[in-house]
Amino acid sequence: MIRRGIQIAALALGLGVAGTAVAQNNNKQGDLNVFLKGGVSDYTGDLGDDVSTGPAWGLAVNVQPTRILGFELGYDGSKNDVNNDLLPDASFTRHGGTGLVKLAPPLLEKVKPFVGAGLGVSYISVDGGAGLYDSDIVEEVPVAAGIEFNSGAVTAGLRATYRLLVDENVANDVSLGNPQGGLFDASFTLGGRF
Repeated sequence: MIRRGIQIAALALGLGVAGTAVAQNNNKQGDLNVFLKGGVSDYTGDLGDDVSTGPAWGLAVNVQPTRILGFELGYDGSKNDVNNDLLPDASFTRHGGTGLVKLAPPLLEKVKPFVGAGLGVSYISVDGGAGLYDSDIVEEVPVAAGIEFNSGAVTAGLRATYRLLVDENVANDVSLGNPQGGLFDASFTLGGRF
């Protein structure tokens, strides 16, 4: 009877140790990253000629199913003032959502460079446009590159993102010549790994 109890206890202990090892492998830290972004943004091309550099912010969730491949969903915002003498109080405020596919070298974890590309959509709200600029929903094709520093439960990094603005009509007045351009931002990131 005592012998049988020892066998059951040993079996339970063995299953517990095995279960803990499997759980650690399946839930390794870093599979899910949540982080805040803060930096600067600037419109490029003809569209950027009359728009100043301004602050950028955001929040992102990154899922890392393998060391080489990641998927990121994020919110991005920015505010840029128009520096045209005709519109001294005009500004662009942008709120958007972006989905990225990220690729990184498989052997590096603590210092991880990456590149990414995806799709996005933004609403650019124009304040004080006086008819020369109008609010618009803009489709985007973002490409990003950066580096992440990972240590335990903390992640931090630097990144640059260029967004090709597709079918934007923010500046649609004939006198402006329908300028085209993109949006570039550089950001610091800081968050947690789970």
